Amino acid sequence: MTQQMSRLRPELGDFSSIIFLKAILIGIEQALGDKTAAIAMISAGRNQGRIFARDLNLVGNKAFLSLEQIQNNINLVLGKEGTRLCLIDKIEQQGDIYKVYAKETFCSAGEVEGSSRTCTYTLGVIQGFLEALLEKRLYGKQTESVLRGGTHDVLEFCSIA
Repeated sequence: MTQQMSRLRPELGDFSSIIFLKAILIGIEQALGDKTAAIAMISAGRNQGRIFARDLNLVGNKAFLSLEQIQNNINLVLGKEGTRLCLIDKIEQQGDIYKVYAKETFCSAGEVEGSSRTCTYTLGVIQGFLEALLEKRLYGKQTESVLRGGTHDVLEFCSIA
């Protein structure tokens, strides 16, 4: 975690209940509609993902990182020792497509089986992180969900030409 993030609230700490975060997400969806809210959440996530990559000094660093190193860095900021947004079990590259296998995502937490909810904010954070790291503009989409029978929330990212 970054030094800045460790000093946000001296008494309550840096973390808030996922219940309140989900309430914010649902409130935004109700106020703006699902599609507009998804655009806003992805955009907010992309911005935060870029900040995380920058804070880890990964932006503009031309040294090649393996997929395992990328996964470790993402988990550093998003996992147990970081913001606890989600855990990344695996990142695969198939040609120019990156597949990210996430679990315990913020967006899927507390949802009922079969829910149509997608991981918009989580997708955005990972997309922004990868864009900053790879120095490429990416398009992201969710292809599998734990809410609809998947073992993971699978997010796929490809380069935009």
